[in-house]
This record gives sequence, structure tokens and C-alpha cells, in this order.
Amino acid sequence: MNPEQKRPEQQPEQQGQGDEAVNRAAVSAYAEASAEVETPVEDSAPEGEQQVAPDEPAAPSAEELGAALAEAAEARAEAERLREQLLRAHAEGENLKRRHANELEKAHKFALDGFVRELLGVRDSLELGHQAAQDEGADVAKLREGTELTLKLLGDVMDKFGVAQVDPIDQPFDPEFHQAMSMQPREDVAPNTVVGVIQKGYMLNGRLVRPALVLVSQQPA
Repeated sequence: MNPEQKRPEQQPEQQGQGDEAVNRAAVSAYAEASAEVETPVEDSAPEGEQQVAPDEPAAPSAEELGAALAEAAEARAEAERLREQLLRAHAEGENLKRRHANELEKAHKFALDGFVRELLGVRDSLELGHQAAQDEGADVAKLREGTELTLKLLGDVMDKFGVAQVDPIDQPFDPEFHQAMSMQPREDVAPNTVVGVIQKGYMLNGRLVRPALVLVSQQPA
């Protein structure tokens, strides 16, 4: 017997159900294959909007470029103005420095101008007294009077310029202003007292110019 003749015939309803299952399996397999092959791509920018790279800034506009050039020109002009001011200030400083140096040199050179002018009168008086003393019949009293007037004139000049005498007679001995030339035993005065002035001292505006040469008392042996 032929095997095909023994296979029972399929009913039409059962055959339709089998075809539908085959179709569903084919669709599912195609969907899985498509999911494995296709790679989803995410849009980083909205549609219609051009994406710009962050490291490529946009070129400046003509207005911006013109403003930058104008600002640079103004900065150069200001720098040149400041440079000229600095050069003028330096030149003025040098001129002032030279002027002060010249004035200082003149001050040192002619510092005694006023003192010399005042001292000339004293010299004139001394010369007149000297001439008067040459006469054989010169009056000694008048010569003495003239000498006293000359000394007074000299004292006025010295006072005017801050020159003071150090005449410490009968004062305690002070080694800062006095120089002892000799010690004399004395019972009538206290020890270390100036009892004689050999040469007067002088001070200029409070500073010692020359100490007084003096004799100083001491206790008798």
C-alpha cells in the first residue's frame, strides 16, 4: 500500500490556523532582525538649526572690528601723550636739579658776604685809628676812645651773626667750654673756680668755636 494513501486528509480549518501561526512567527523574526541591524541615532540639535563647533567662534562683524581699531588707536594716542609728559617732567627735574646745584654752590661761595660787608666798617675804623696814632701830637685819650668805639662796632657785628664771647671769669670751671692753662692755690675762692682768663673763647650760634684759656683755683696744700 502507498504511504501517501494512508495519511489522513487535513481539514480546511486546521490548515488555515497553521498558515496564520507561520505568518506571526515570520513577522516576529523580521522585527528582531531589524532591531539588531538598525542603530538608533539621537538628534543633538533641533531640526532646521545649524550646529556650531564650540572651538570655532564666529568672526567679528565690521562694526565690532571698527570699534576695536578705534579703541587701539585711542590707546596708542594716550600712551604717546603720557610719554611726552614723562619726558617733559624728566627735563624739568634735570633743570631744577642743576639750578639747585648752582644755587648751593653760590651759597657756599658767598656765605660770608653779609659778614664781610659788616666787617669792612670795623677795618675802616681801625685804619683811621692807626693813622691818627702816627701823629706825634696824637691825643692818647682820643685814641683810646676811638679804640673803644671800634671794639663796640666789632661786638655789634659779631652779635648780629651769632658770635658770642666766652668770658668765664669768677665762674666754675667747665671743661666743655674752658681749657685750664694753670692751677693756682687760692684761699679766697672755692676750688675749681676760673680766676683768670688768658684768652677769651667764642661760640657761633651755640656751638663752641674756640675754648677760653683760663687759670683755675685749687685748694692750697
